[in-house]
Amino acid sequence: MNMTITVAVAGASGYAGGEVLRLLAGHPEVEIGALTAHSTAGTPLGEVQPHLRSLADRVLLPTSVEHLRGHDVVVLALPHGASGEIAAQLPDDVLVIDLGADHRLASAADWTAFYGSEHAGTWPYGLPELLLESNPHGAPAEGRPGDPDTVVTRQRELLAGVRRIAVPGCNVTAVTLGLQPGIAAGLIEPTDLVAVLANGYSGAGKALKPHLLASEGLGSAQPYAVGGTHRHIPEIRQNLRAAGAQDVTISFTPTLVPMARGILATATARLAPEHRDATDAQVRLAWEQAYEAEPFVHLLPAGQWPTTAATLGANTALVQVAVDRAAGRVVTVTAIDNLVKGTAGAAVQSMNIALGLPQTLGLTTEGVAP
Repeated sequence: MNMTITVAVAGASGYAGGEVLRLLAGHPEVEIGALTAHSTAGTPLGEVQPHLRSLADRVLLPTSVEHLRGHDVVVLALPHGASGEIAAQLPDDVLVIDLGADHRLASAADWTAFYGSEHAGTWPYGLPELLLESNPHGAPAEGRPGDPDTVVTRQRELLAGVRRIAVPGCNVTAVTLGLQPGIAAGLIEPTDLVAVLANGYSGAGKALKPHLLASEGLGSAQPYAVGGTHRHIPEIRQNLRAAGAQDVTISFTPTLVPMARGILATATARLAPEHRDATDAQVRLAWEQAYEAEPFVHLLPAGQWPTTAATLGANTALVQVAVDRAAGRVVTVTAIDNLVKGTAGAAVQSMNIALGLPQTLGLTTEGVAP
């Protein structure tokens, strides 16, 4: 395959932008074009992303439509609320990938409630593994995970050939991948979900805030956005409804822990009444069938639990499921690298699908250890 894809990255000085560049630098079909930033415009990339040696001498340009035009792909790694205006000025034949939240939500009311500004619109959703009970055109999926000979519609089928992609939130990816097989199979009750996450500090970005300083974070774990206020909640609900839930109620609590990157999401749900007597093997079958053909989502052998360390640098989600019989609940644990599978890796994977390339191109499942 001899395809050269030119890619511009807006917001190249941030964590998400830098991770996209790290992956794209190793992509065999990509030529990296304009790199833009805001406050660091005019400085070499190596001053703000010293680990990107092959691009260290590239000078950051101001983020403007003028600098982003003329590329096959534009990646917007910008703060929430900043992507819509720029995207609206880019040609329809350019593949624009938004790493921010501007275009993820289908509900304008949800956007306004959680983000407090005008909704920029809804783009095709960049989680290829998302299970769909029915697609947006109303075609039903044929069966459910856990049923014999099932065929499931997945979001990747809706990404081929698109020219706008909204990359999911990193927490959303972890919780969705953990719970959706049980939702799609009808095994769990979607109105009694609980998710508690351990999150690396890179998910908060590079902003200089007192609670993000090393002196505050080292040796400490601190919750944030407690009590149903986190902006990823409506997106989680949206995904689980797409997977088959009629209604979703979730208690979601993220917690910063002293690691640079990674998410460990523990999500639990009550077994549906008609499945209270299901064996562990019958419950596990739903997760096995949901992910058996997925290159980046791996259900671990029974008894082996995910760790964030095993996913560092990889576009891999590690998942485990168990049944807490005393509580009558299914317990799922999912580990991802928030900057790869949670953000930049999802962007590259979705880009590949949209452009007709193998979805695994330029991505790895191999983590970095120790």
